[in-house]
Amino acid sequence: MSVRDFMSTTVLTVPPETKVSVAVNMMRENHIHRLPVIDDGQLIGLVTQGTIQAASPSKATSLSIYEYNYLLTKMTVKDVMETTVHTIEADDFLEDAIYEMRKYQIGVLPVMNKGAVIGIITNNDILDAFLDVTDYNEEGTVVQVFIKNDRPGVIFDIGKVMAENKLNIQTLMVTHQGTTKVVEIHVDKEVGFSVASRLSEAGFDAKEAEHYKKVD
Repeated sequence: MSVRDFMSTTVLTVPPETKVSVAVNMMRENHIHRLPVIDDGQLIGLVTQGTIQAASPSKATSLSIYEYNYLLTKMTVKDVMETTVHTIEADDFLEDAIYEMRKYQIGVLPVMNKGAVIGIITNNDILDAFLDVTDYNEEGTVVQVFIKNDRPGVIFDIGKVMAENKLNIQTLMVTHQGTTKVVEIHVDKEVGFSVASRLSEAGFDAKEAEHYKKVD
């Protein structure tokens, strides 16, 4: 899975001379929290609700609300933007984006292609990707197969049991519980018990997951 597959391609940007008040209104009207700052086609910064708030006078200031609003109309995003912007390439793996977000404790990465911003990916996009990969929005259930002693070809053998019994796999994902590998198979809800039974008969430690529900 690449970043390109899950990024948002509708990206609002602003030039550095944009007034902060204009940027605030843009974010509010479009229900977003950040705006890449572009100058002569190049990404030079990122203005967010957080950077604006950090640059705003504290509550201890003697400025009135009118004076504060006046300042917002005079300040530009260049005055308040974050200039150290971490980015990701569109064809990088989704895991790379997750790693970068975790490493730098950030919730957004502008997505680049040949030096230009072509998208943006946020932590919400990452969560949507996880739900997509697990097929969560499709009716179904999960059968877990616990592999305590991993070996080459174990996934092939599971697939062979499924094929021989004409049981369809919607999605398959491998996780870990300590040293035990867990193969999680998303299948049609009506056949969950049959899948677990057939795999158990073939010698696998398999069971139908008890807590799986589809989002309304």
